[in-house]
Amino acid sequence: MNAAMPSRILVCEELPLMREGLHTLLDALPDIDVLASTESQMETLQLARTQRPDVVLIGTSEVAAAVRLVRRLVDEARSPDAAPGSVVFHLRGDDQGVAELLRAGSRGLLNRDATSAQVIAATRAVASGRAAVGPDVVDSLVEWFRDGSAAPRPESGAEAGALTGRERQVLSLVGQGLSVDDIAGDLYIGASTVRTHLHRIRHKVGLRDRAQLVAFAYRTGLVRHVA
Repeated sequence: MNAAMPSRILVCEELPLMREGLHTLLDALPDIDVLASTESQMETLQLARTQRPDVVLIGTSEVAAAVRLVRRLVDEARSPDAAPGSVVFHLRGDDQGVAELLRAGSRGLLNRDATSAQVIAATRAVASGRAAVGPDVVDSLVEWFRDGSAAPRPESGAEAGALTGRERQVLSLVGQGLSVDDIAGDLYIGASTVRTHLHRIRHKVGLRDRAQLVAFAYRTGLVRHVA
């Protein structure tokens, strides 16, 4: 049996020292191949079209710029599932930015002070189709979820304990970044059944969208952050 092909990675980072560090760190790993590193978002889009990376690492001081790049990567793919996964290095103190990045399609969120081990773990997780969220970003995500202006508070008792075992499984997989089809495959059920479970979960705990479901999964401990 042939060994698995290395994950193909692009690095888009505005700071030269951090860009070079990420390139060196990841390219030294036998299961990762860094295709290129650049500071330009336009060049990143061009490389994504021609090189078809598995993951794009994005570092920028402006969350809005990261959101735009993630959306472009998703929009230009043949389908959402064909888009490269993105790991965004997010700054502290912008809870709404975390939600916007999740809505845009980012599967990995780390703070700028993430450790090398967290960067490697997040890259590998996203390359395998999973989600990866750093511990400090989880705190921001939970604070955003708890903010009454951003999301309705669950009714009394409407925590994870109100969900069935299957609903908890589905919610955990959503928190890990899996699509409806991926969840169906993992649980050996139909995609329509997954959508029914998601509808019931949202109704039980008073949530509106996928970003809030992800936040709830982390807040209730159904998904753990990157150690």
